[in-house]
Amino acid sequence: MLHISPSCRYFYYNGIADMRKGSYSLSGLVRNEMQRDVLSGDVFIFMGRRCNKIKLLQWDSDGFALYEKRLERGSFERPLINQDGHCNISAQQLQYILQGVVLKSIRHRKRFALNG
Repeated sequence: MLHISPSCRYFYYNGIADMRKGSYSLSGLVRNEMQRDVLSGDVFIFMGRRCNKIKLLQWDSDGFALYEKRLERGSFERPLINQDGHCNISAQQLQYILQGVVLKSIRHRKRFALNG
């Protein structure tokens, strides 16, 4: 079962995914194009051309779990891509994307972080 939590890593596929693909075809994109281990338990996020459908792929210890959401109206916002072409997003950003919040308008107050 998918739980969106800060303890999990989320990777967005920087490309147009064919939304007809299933778990095995999407896992091929993860291995071949994203250069990631699909069996790691990380969640991989795919969007179609019109951004009205999103798929989340995760290895769940004994098989793939594929979650899909299709919007009847509107679209999902694509996250910003790093300079290296990869996109690692936070659990909070994923929740915002699924809820339709505009990512550019979000401002966070300063908080302590162990990393800096």
